[in-house]
Amino acid sequence: MQADCANCFGLCCVALSFARSADFAVSKPAGQPCSNLQQDFRCGIHTQLRDEGYPGCTVFDCFGAGQKVSQVTFGGTDWRQAPRTARSMFEVFPVMRQLHELLWYATEALDLAPARPVHEELRTALAHLDGLTRADAESIVQLDVNALRGEVNTLLLRASELVRARVPGRRKNHRGADLIGAKLSGADLRGASLRGALLVAADLGGADLRDADLIGADLRDADLRGADLRGADLTGALFLTQAQLNAARGDAATVLPPALSRPAHW
Repeated sequence: MQADCANCFGLCCVALSFARSADFAVSKPAGQPCSNLQQDFRCGIHTQLRDEGYPGCTVFDCFGAGQKVSQVTFGGTDWRQAPRTARSMFEVFPVMRQLHELLWYATEALDLAPARPVHEELRTALAHLDGLTRADAESIVQLDVNALRGEVNTLLLRASELVRARVPGRRKNHRGADLIGAKLSGADLRGASLRGALLVAADLGGADLRDADLIGADLRDADLRGADLRGADLTGALFLTQAQLNAARGDAATVLPPALSRPAHW
Protein backbone atom coordinates (compact mmCIF):
# COMPACT_ATOMS: atom_id res chain seq x y z
CA MET A 1 0.00 0.00 0.00
CA GLN A 2 2.94 2.28 -0.65
CA ALA A 3 3.60 3.78 -4.05
CA ASP A 4 6.16 1.86 -6.10
CA CYS A 5 6.76 4.16 -9.07
CA ALA A 6 9.29 1.76 -10.60
CA ASN A 7 6.45 -0.69 -11.25
CA CYS A 8 3.87 1.84 -12.36
CA PHE A 9 3.23 3.28 -15.81
CA GLY A 10 3.20 6.88 -14.60
CA LEU A 11 -0.56 6.71 -14.11
CA CYS A 12 -0.87 9.68 -11.76
CA CYS A 13 0.98 11.75 -14.38
CA VAL A 14 -1.46 10.78 -17.14
CA ALA A 15 -4.83 9.60 -15.84
CA LEU A 16 -5.53 12.58 -13.59
CA SER A 17 -6.25 16.17 -14.56
CA PHE A 18 -4.90 19.28 -12.84
CA ALA A 19 -5.47 23.00 -13.22
CA ARG A 20 -2.93 25.79 -13.25
CA SER A 21 -2.77 27.09 -9.71
CA ALA A 22 -0.47 27.40 -6.73
CA ASP A 23 -0.25 23.60 -6.87
CA PHE A 24 0.52 23.20 -10.58
CA ALA A 25 2.44 25.36 -13.03
CA VAL A 26 0.16 24.45 -15.96
CA SER A 27 -3.21 22.86 -16.67
CA LYS A 28 -3.53 19.31 -17.97
CA PRO A 29 -6.65 17.31 -18.92
CA ALA A 30 -7.19 13.74 -17.76
CA GLY A 31 -5.69 11.20 -20.14
CA GLN A 32 -2.93 13.48 -21.41
CA PRO A 33 0.63 12.77 -20.24
CA CYS A 34 2.29 15.48 -18.20
CA SER A 35 5.04 17.20 -20.20
CA ASN A 36 7.51 16.13 -17.50
CA LEU A 37 6.77 12.40 -17.91
CA GLN A 38 9.70 10.56 -19.48
CA GLN A 39 9.69 7.47 -21.70
CA ASP A 40 10.57 5.28 -18.72
CA PHE A 41 7.48 6.61 -16.89
CA ARG A 42 9.62 8.58 -14.43
CA CYS A 43 9.21 12.28 -13.68
CA GLY A 44 11.90 14.43 -15.26
CA ILE A 45 11.76 17.02 -12.47
CA HIS A 46 10.99 14.74 -9.52
CA THR A 47 13.65 16.27 -7.27
CA GLN A 48 12.67 19.84 -8.23
CA LEU A 49 8.87 19.59 -8.22
CA ARG A 50 8.32 22.35 -5.66
CA ASP A 51 10.86 24.66 -7.27
CA GLU A 52 9.32 24.10 -10.71
CA GLY A 53 5.78 24.93 -9.55
CA TYR A 54 4.38 21.44 -8.99
CA PRO A 55 3.97 21.12 -5.20
CA GLY A 56 0.62 19.42 -5.81
CA CYS A 57 2.51 16.38 -7.06
CA THR A 58 4.48 16.14 -3.83
CA VAL A 59 1.35 15.73 -1.72
CA PHE A 60 -0.31 13.05 -3.86
CA ASP A 61 -0.24 9.44 -2.70
CA CYS A 62 -1.77 6.57 -4.64
CA PHE A 63 -1.38 4.14 -1.70
CA GLY A 64 0.09 1.60 -4.11
CA ALA A 65 -2.80 1.73 -6.59
CA GLY A 66 -0.46 2.63 -9.46
CA GLN A 67 1.50 -0.60 -9.41
CA LYS A 68 -1.66 -2.66 -8.76
CA VAL A 69 -3.32 -1.32 -11.91
CA SER A 70 -0.11 -1.57 -13.93
CA GLN A 71 1.07 -5.01 -12.88
CA VAL A 72 -2.09 -6.83 -11.78
CA THR A 73 -5.15 -5.38 -13.53
CA PHE A 74 -3.31 -4.95 -16.84
CA GLY A 75 -0.68 -7.66 -16.36
CA GLY A 76 2.37 -5.47 -16.92
CA THR A 77 1.39 -4.21 -20.38
CA ASP A 78 1.64 -0.43 -20.47
CA TRP A 79 -0.58 2.04 -22.30
CA ARG A 80 2.18 2.96 -24.73
CA GLN A 81 2.69 -0.67 -25.80
CA ALA A 82 -1.05 -1.22 -26.07
CA PRO A 83 -2.79 2.13 -26.74
CA ARG A 84 -6.18 0.38 -26.85
CA THR A 85 -5.90 -0.23 -23.09
CA ALA A 86 -5.17 3.41 -22.24
CA ARG A 87 -8.71 4.65 -21.69
CA SER A 88 -9.67 1.68 -19.54
CA MET A 89 -6.44 1.89 -17.53
CA PHE A 90 -6.94 5.60 -16.85
CA GLU A 91 -10.54 4.99 -15.72
CA VAL A 92 -9.53 2.20 -13.36
CA PHE A 93 -6.71 4.10 -11.66
CA PRO A 94 -8.75 6.68 -9.65
CA VAL A 95 -11.13 3.96 -8.49
CA MET A 96 -8.24 1.70 -7.46
CA ARG A 97 -6.66 4.58 -5.63
CA GLN A 98 -9.76 4.92 -3.44
CA LEU A 99 -9.84 1.18 -2.78
CA HIS A 100 -6.20 1.21 -1.72
CA GLU A 101 -6.81 4.18 0.55
CA LEU A 102 -9.52 2.16 2.30
CA LEU A 103 -7.12 -0.78 2.54
CA TRP A 104 -4.59 1.53 4.21
CA TYR A 105 -7.08 2.74 6.82
CA ALA A 106 -8.47 -0.73 7.54
CA THR A 107 -4.97 -2.14 7.95
CA GLU A 108 -4.05 0.61 10.39
CA ALA A 109 -7.22 -0.02 12.40
CA LEU A 110 -6.25 -3.69 12.72
CA ASP A 111 -3.00 -2.61 14.35
CA LEU A 112 -4.88 -0.74 17.08
CA ALA A 113 -5.12 -3.02 20.12
CA PRO A 114 -7.98 -1.09 21.80
CA ALA A 115 -10.04 -1.58 18.62
CA ARG A 116 -10.00 -5.37 19.04
CA PRO A 117 -13.83 -5.58 19.34
CA VAL A 118 -14.13 -4.60 15.67
CA HIS A 119 -11.09 -6.48 14.37
CA GLU A 120 -13.08 -9.42 13.04
CA GLU A 121 -15.32 -7.13 10.99
CA LEU A 122 -12.29 -5.19 9.82
CA ARG A 123 -10.58 -8.38 8.65
CA THR A 124 -13.70 -9.30 6.70
CA ALA A 125 -13.83 -5.84 5.13
CA LEU A 126 -10.12 -5.96 4.33
CA ALA A 127 -10.43 -9.31 2.57
CA HIS A 128 -13.41 -8.04 0.59
CA LEU A 129 -11.57 -4.88 -0.48
CA ASP A 130 -8.49 -6.84 -1.46
CA GLY A 131 -10.61 -9.11 -3.61
CA LEU A 132 -12.17 -6.12 -5.35
CA THR A 133 -8.74 -4.73 -6.22
CA ARG A 134 -7.95 -7.96 -8.06
CA ALA A 135 -11.07 -7.91 -10.23
CA ASP A 136 -11.02 -7.14 -13.96
CA ALA A 137 -11.00 -3.55 -15.20
CA GLU A 138 -14.67 -3.44 -16.15
CA SER A 139 -15.78 -4.69 -12.72
CA ILE A 140 -13.60 -2.18 -10.90
CA VAL A 141 -14.92 0.80 -12.86
CA GLN A 142 -18.51 -0.21 -12.06
CA LEU A 143 -17.97 -0.33 -8.29
CA ASP A 144 -20.00 1.94 -6.02
CA VAL A 145 -17.02 3.33 -4.15
CA ASN A 146 -19.09 5.77 -2.11
CA ALA A 147 -21.10 2.90 -0.65
CA LEU A 148 -17.90 1.00 0.14
CA ARG A 149 -16.42 4.06 1.84
CA GLY A 150 -19.53 4.38 3.97
CA GLU A 151 -19.36 0.76 5.09
CA VAL A 152 -15.67 0.89 5.95
CA ASN A 153 -15.93 4.29 7.58
CA THR A 154 -18.46 2.93 10.06
CA LEU A 155 -15.84 0.42 11.24
CA LEU A 156 -13.06 3.02 11.27
CA LEU A 157 -15.18 5.36 13.38
CA ARG A 158 -15.85 2.60 15.90
CA ALA A 159 -12.14 1.78 16.02
CA SER A 160 -11.33 5.45 16.56
CA GLU A 161 -13.84 5.78 19.38
CA LEU A 162 -12.46 2.71 21.15
CA VAL A 163 -8.91 4.08 20.99
CA ARG A 164 -9.79 7.62 22.00
CA ALA A 165 -12.00 6.44 24.86
CA ARG A 166 -8.80 5.45 26.67
CA VAL A 167 -7.55 9.04 26.65
CA PRO A 168 -8.14 10.65 30.06
CA GLY A 169 -10.21 13.80 30.41
CA ARG A 170 -12.66 15.47 28.08
CA ARG A 171 -11.92 14.93 24.40
CA LYS A 172 -12.68 17.73 21.95
CA ASN A 173 -14.95 17.09 18.99
CA HIS A 174 -14.01 19.14 15.92
CA ARG A 175 -15.34 16.68 13.37
CA GLY A 176 -15.86 18.50 10.07
CA ALA A 177 -15.16 21.84 11.73
CA ASP A 178 -14.04 24.92 9.84
CA LEU A 179 -10.72 25.66 11.53
CA ILE A 180 -9.13 27.51 8.63
CA GLY A 181 -6.40 29.74 10.02
CA ALA A 182 -7.31 28.79 13.61
CA LYS A 183 -4.86 29.71 16.36
CA LEU A 184 -4.34 26.37 18.07
CA SER A 185 -0.70 26.72 19.07
CA GLY A 186 -0.02 24.57 22.11
CA ALA A 187 -3.63 23.36 22.21
CA ASP A 188 -4.58 20.20 24.08
CA LEU A 189 -6.10 18.12 21.29
CA ARG A 190 -5.16 14.75 22.65
CA GLY A 191 -7.78 12.19 21.64
CA ALA A 192 -9.74 14.84 19.73
CA SER A 193 -11.85 14.09 16.68
CA LEU A 194 -10.59 16.16 13.77
CA ARG A 195 -12.17 13.92 11.15
CA GLY A 196 -12.65 15.93 7.97
CA ALA A 197 -11.76 19.19 9.71
CA LEU A 198 -10.55 22.12 7.61
CA LEU A 199 -7.18 22.95 9.13
CA VAL A 200 -5.90 24.97 6.19
CA ALA A 201 -3.24 27.41 7.46
CA ALA A 202 -4.10 26.51 11.06
CA ASP A 203 -1.43 27.15 13.68
CA LEU A 204 -0.95 23.82 15.45
CA GLY A 205 2.59 24.54 16.55
CA GLY A 206 3.41 22.64 19.73
CA ALA A 207 -0.11 21.21 19.91
CA ASP A 208 -0.76 17.89 21.65
CA LEU A 209 -2.30 15.73 18.91
CA ARG A 210 -1.58 12.37 20.50
CA ASP A 211 -4.25 9.81 19.61
CA ALA A 212 -6.23 12.44 17.68
CA ASP A 213 -8.31 11.20 14.76
CA LEU A 214 -7.11 13.05 11.65
CA ILE A 215 -8.80 11.03 8.92
CA GLY A 216 -9.58 13.34 6.02
CA ALA A 217 -8.38 16.47 7.83
CA ASP A 218 -7.23 19.13 5.36
CA LEU A 219 -3.75 20.33 6.26
CA ARG A 220 -3.10 22.18 3.01
CA ASP A 221 -2.88 25.91 2.32
CA ALA A 222 -3.57 27.96 -0.80
CA ASP A 223 -0.33 29.90 -0.46
CA LEU A 224 1.65 26.67 0.08
CA ARG A 225 2.41 27.32 3.72
CA GLY A 226 0.30 24.46 4.97
CA ALA A 227 -0.98 23.91 8.49
CA ASP A 228 1.78 24.57 11.02
CA LEU A 229 2.78 21.36 12.83
CA ARG A 230 6.14 22.59 14.06
CA GLY A 231 6.81 21.08 17.46
CA ALA A 232 3.47 19.26 17.51
CA ASP A 233 3.19 15.79 19.03
CA LEU A 234 1.46 13.36 16.65
CA THR A 235 2.26 10.21 18.60
CA GLY A 236 -0.47 7.67 17.94
CA ALA A 237 -2.38 10.02 15.63
CA LEU A 238 -5.13 8.00 13.98
CA PHE A 239 -5.42 7.59 10.21
CA LEU A 240 -2.85 10.26 9.43
CA THR A 241 -1.34 9.79 5.97
CA GLN A 242 1.96 10.73 4.41
CA ALA A 243 0.13 12.97 1.94
CA GLN A 244 -1.34 15.00 4.81
CA LEU A 245 2.10 15.48 6.32
CA ASN A 246 3.57 16.45 2.96
CA ALA A 247 0.94 19.18 2.65
CA ALA A 248 1.74 20.65 6.05
CA ARG A 249 4.68 22.42 7.66
CA GLY A 250 6.75 20.86 10.37
CA ASP A 251 10.26 20.72 11.77
CA ALA A 252 12.72 18.47 13.56
CA ALA A 253 10.71 18.86 16.77
CA THR A 254 7.50 17.49 15.25
CA VAL A 255 6.88 14.01 16.69
CA LEU A 256 5.55 11.61 14.05
CA PRO A 257 3.94 8.17 14.16
CA PRO A 258 6.58 5.52 13.34
CA ALA A 259 4.94 4.46 10.05
CA LEU A 260 5.33 7.94 8.52
CA SER A 261 8.37 9.84 7.30
CA ARG A 262 9.47 13.42 7.85
CA PRO A 263 8.89 15.30 4.58
CA ALA A 264 12.07 16.50 2.87
CA HIS A 265 10.85 20.12 2.70
CA TRP A 266 10.37 20.48 6.46
